[in-house]
Amino acid sequence: MLNNDSTTERYAIRARGLRKTFGELAAVDGLELAIRAGEIFGLVGPDGAGKTTTMRMLCGILDPDDGEMEVAGFDVRRQPEQVKRRIGYMSQRFSLYGDLTVAENLYFSARIYNVPRDERLRRERELLGFSRLAPFRDRLAQHLSGGMKQKLALACTLMHTPSVLFLDEPTTGVDPVSRRDFWRILYELVQGGVTLFVSTPYMDEAERCNRVALIDRGRIILCDTPDGLKRRMRGELLEVIAEPLRKANEIIAGLPGVLGVQVFGERLHLWVEDAAACEEAVRNALIGGQITVTGIRRAAPGLEDVFISVISGGEHHGDLR
Repeated sequence: MLNNDSTTERYAIRARGLRKTFGELAAVDGLELAIRAGEIFGLVGPDGAGKTTTMRMLCGILDPDDGEMEVAGFDVRRQPEQVKRRIGYMSQRFSLYGDLTVAENLYFSARIYNVPRDERLRRERELLGFSRLAPFRDRLAQHLSGGMKQKLALACTLMHTPSVLFLDEPTTGVDPVSRRDFWRILYELVQGGVTLFVSTPYMDEAERCNRVALIDRGRIILCDTPDGLKRRMRGELLEVIAEPLRKANEIIAGLPGVLGVQVFGERLHLWVEDAAACEEAVRNALIGGQITVTGIRRAAPGLEDVFISVISGGEHHGDLR
């Protein structure tokens, strides 16, 4: 049983030694989590890393093979109904009823959680205004845009006023404007005291979290604030625009002082010991190798740099402290 000492910091989500296997595959392997109440916690990892399995276990949808879990102050395995009344879970795929209207989907969600009529009507008005769906309350869900569908799914998840919200890649496939609007809603929820546990493939969304955990093969590899994760990258970053890119990569990777190279679209990110000392050497080596150099500049590292370095195991990439 997890320690419930009232003198310790209050956590909304805790897990210890969490493990889940499917056949011989360990989808989650000894996972540890401690998420503070009111925190925006991001989970980032490649496909198959264990993000969805972790969330589904914490929500009581999947039984773990081993480990302890506590959500909203209750043991997930021993007190599942207490947990379910206090959480909201939004899956990757739109799972509401397309042949029901926006208002009917909200009504259906309220009935599932036995929300009293007066409270249901009040929550419906609040959520329609909150999500800017009021003008579309009588529209069939199947006729909503992708961004509107996600906002409706979130509104339905919030109908019973959960204190902990699990969001599994909630904005995948949604346009940038709708993603920004979706995150506006999430920030307002946090200001109201809701704890958010969100998985995302978007590094700009991970930057919005208070803390981010990088998960791979069912294990948490790193966990820190976004700035803390970026500070773990050793050295300085140079961004190179050159053609042909593949040959440029091969030339640069062998230069003294270059800790690692990452390909970002049509650019190269170079982790170097000293940017000022290496910049001219990199330029001269590329020009000597018949490479057309469009630009070399110092750049600030992003979470994507950290993510690629960690998941790639450091091969040909900047090392972590």
